[in-house]
Amino acid sequence: MTEKVAADIYLDNNATGAVARECLEAMLACLRPGVGNPSSRHAAGMRAKGLLQEARGEVAALLGARPPEIVFTSCGTEANHMAILGALARDPQRTHIVTSTVEHPSTLMLLRHLEETGIRVSRVPVDTEGRLDPDAVRAALAPDTALVTLMWANNETGVLFPIARIAEATRAAGVPFHVDAVQAAGRVPIDLTQVPVELLSLSGHKLHAPPGAGVLFVRKGFRIAPLLWGHQERRMRGGIENLPAIVGLGSACALAREDLETQARRVCGLRDDLERGIMACFPAARIHGAGAPRLPNTSNVGFATLDGEQIMDALDRHGVAVSLGAACALGGSEPSHVLTAMGLERRSALASIRFSLGRYNTQACVERVLTLLPGILGEVAARAA
Repeated sequence: MTEKVAADIYLDNNATGAVARECLEAMLACLRPGVGNPSSRHAAGMRAKGLLQEARGEVAALLGARPPEIVFTSCGTEANHMAILGALARDPQRTHIVTSTVEHPSTLMLLRHLEETGIRVSRVPVDTEGRLDPDAVRAALAPDTALVTLMWANNETGVLFPIARIAEATRAAGVPFHVDAVQAAGRVPIDLTQVPVELLSLSGHKLHAPPGAGVLFVRKGFRIAPLLWGHQERRMRGGIENLPAIVGLGSACALAREDLETQARRVCGLRDDLERGIMACFPAARIHGAGAPRLPNTSNVGFATLDGEQIMDALDRHGVAVSLGAACALGGSEPSHVLTAMGLERRSALASIRFSLGRYNTQACVERVLTLLPGILGEVAARAA
């Protein structure tokens, strides 16, 4: 068996991104002597509080939010759970939640648990391109709807939901709207002065910050109950803040805001080159969600009836990291719930690979993958014959 080599071409940025040099340098300031607990009132604590507030301002600037609307959490999952459970706690008479069939496992698994406790969940379907119809979301609303919770961008296909249009419908109906923007933040423009959502989640490690810091945006005037009680984060999230990770997140947000449009164009060009090359060498391939608006960095490719796990493993042996889908889901033995919701049969879903590019990918990365793929696909096909 060929031994795997360390990945030198990393195309799994939707799972996590390499920590940016700028973030590492900013984090060092928190790890030196003289930086204390942000809640302490001595000089070391005030230095820590200043760093915390500076990071809060950078996150707010990326989102078009006010700094006091930014609540730091440990990750996107915690932010999602805080939003959903906090919204439910606002009014015990509202026991209905609207979502989609293609949400991240962190949302889907919590909602399944809540159903066991008596909460009703309406799951709005997507079409074969992964698109969500705002009118279908509007039709799912009920008098006791406590929350609509939807992703801005799908983590597996990159398909973008029409969040602004849905937000208009939820605002008109008086229903709070939570958006999981973990994949969208820093990749597409987000301006919360123009999109009237009450709650929005993001996670630092998708932005080239380190793991360990997430955000829940809570719009001014909208109150939810905390998951963790304490005085930190304006009593919204108890426990000492993970200052190095949060400072890294602030630096990553500043970096993303600085060149968001430039990076989006560059990475989209690489993705399009990759997709054209794949179709040229394997005409039976299908780009899932190609007919919908997508993130500029994401390509989910179906390789007909070939075994996706074997393709992924072969690429891995050649130092190319890709994935079958969500890093937070089960392994390759089960088909992606996103692809099956889009109408793919089990075998086709299991033949799919997600390529997700990022800031540090180059044209040479794409060319290397396109050089490797014909031989790998031929080997996998021969093995299946």
